[in-house]
Amino acid sequence: MKLDAIDLRILEAVQRDGRITKLKLAERVGLSPTPCWLRLRKLEQAGIIASWHARLAPRRVAPFATVLVEVILANHRQADFDRFERAVAAMDEVVACWSVGGGVDYFLKIMTRDIDAYQRLVDGMLGAEIGIDRYFTYIVTKSVKEDECLPMALFAGG
Repeated sequence: MKLDAIDLRILEAVQRDGRITKLKLAERVGLSPTPCWLRLRKLEQAGIIASWHARLAPRRVAPFATVLVEVILANHRQADFDRFERAVAAMDEVVACWSVGGGVDYFLKIMTRDIDAYQRLVDGMLGAEIGIDRYFTYIVTKSVKEDECLPMALFAGG
């Protein structure tokens, strides 16, 4: 699906405010409500809008620790990557996992109740023999910016 400037404005608006009304969305992107709604539905049907959810303020829910982890696997066969990826996909505490190049195999973002809970999780990962050779832990001390929205300006004019 080729996206035009109006589609990009719709995506910008709904990723910032998923509860925006149809009327307000149409006003914001410069369309009448029915064509705007039809475009939104097409974006959903094309899988460009993957899901609708609320973004929580975690610190208002409960105390927690965020930990970033570099992981290097012992072996680098496809089966080793698959085994590791299946294991971390099943761990609720692993809220993000990126396969990367450059000497490290994966970066993980882990959220646990506290550092002790993080260490128990890592001990469990090591005991499960999912292929970890080395890991490096970085405790997040302050969140400076966490914006999950795509910068739609990158896609304009393309």
